[in-house]
Amino acid sequence: MENNEFDIIVADEQHAIYAQTICDEMESSAKARGTGIAKRSPEYIKQKMREGKAVIALTKGGEWAGFCYIETWESGNYVANSGLIVSPRFRKSGLAKEIKKKVFQLSRTKYPNAKIFGLTTGLAVMKINSELGYEPVTYSELTQDDQFWKGCQSCVNFEILTSKDRKNCMCTAMLFDPNDAKHANSKQTPAEEFKKNATLYERFVKIKQAILLGPNKTFIGWFKFLLK
Repeated sequence: MENNEFDIIVADEQHAIYAQTICDEMESSAKARGTGIAKRSPEYIKQKMREGKAVIALTKGGEWAGFCYIETWESGNYVANSGLIVSPRFRKSGLAKEIKKKVFQLSRTKYPNAKIFGLTTGLAVMKINSELGYEPVTYSELTQDDQFWKGCQSCVNFEILTSKDRKNCMCTAMLFDPNDAKHANSKQTPAEEFKKNATLYERFVKIKQAILLGPNKTFIGWFKFLLK
C-alpha cells in the first residue's frame, strides 16, 4: 500500500476508540523484539490525543495503521517523540518514516526551542532520526527528569539501565538540537551522512549489545569513547 493511501494527522478526541488497539500492539511489538518500550495505558494515550500531542495514521477506510505521541520534560526544554508503532499489516511500507516526520513537525511547531530526543534499539529508526537531523549522543545529554526514566521500568532491559546508573542501556540515544548549526554548514544532507556511516552505526549497536549483555567488559573504555 502506498503512503498516499494513508491519512497521517494530529490525533484528537474522536480517535480515542483506537487507544486500546494501539496499547496492545505496542506491548506485542516489544515482546517480539525482546526489548521494550515504556508501557502506556489506554487512558494515557487518550489524554495525548485530547491534548493534540499525538499523530495517528489511518487508511482511507478508517482502519488504524500507525501512531506516535509527544512527551515533554523540564518545562518543555526537552521533547520526546515516543511510542512509535505501525500495525503489522502496514510495516515495511515507509509509513513509520512518514509518521516520524509528522510528529517531528508537530513537536517543532509546539516547542520550537526544545531539544527533541529519542531512545531506540532499531537501525531503521536511527536512519529516520538521522534524516531529520538527530545525532547519537550520550545519555547525559538527555533530560535528567526522574519521571522520564521511570517510564523505562516496564522495559525488559530496565535492570541494565539501573546497573549503569542511567548512563547507558541497550537503546541508542539520539538528539535534535535546534541551536546546532552543524547541518546547516554541512555539504551533505543528514540522509547522506547516515548512509556514509551506516556500517559504523550497525557495528556500534552490535558491540554495545555484546558488552551490555555479556561478561566481557574490556571494551568499555573504547565504547565510551565512541559515544562521545
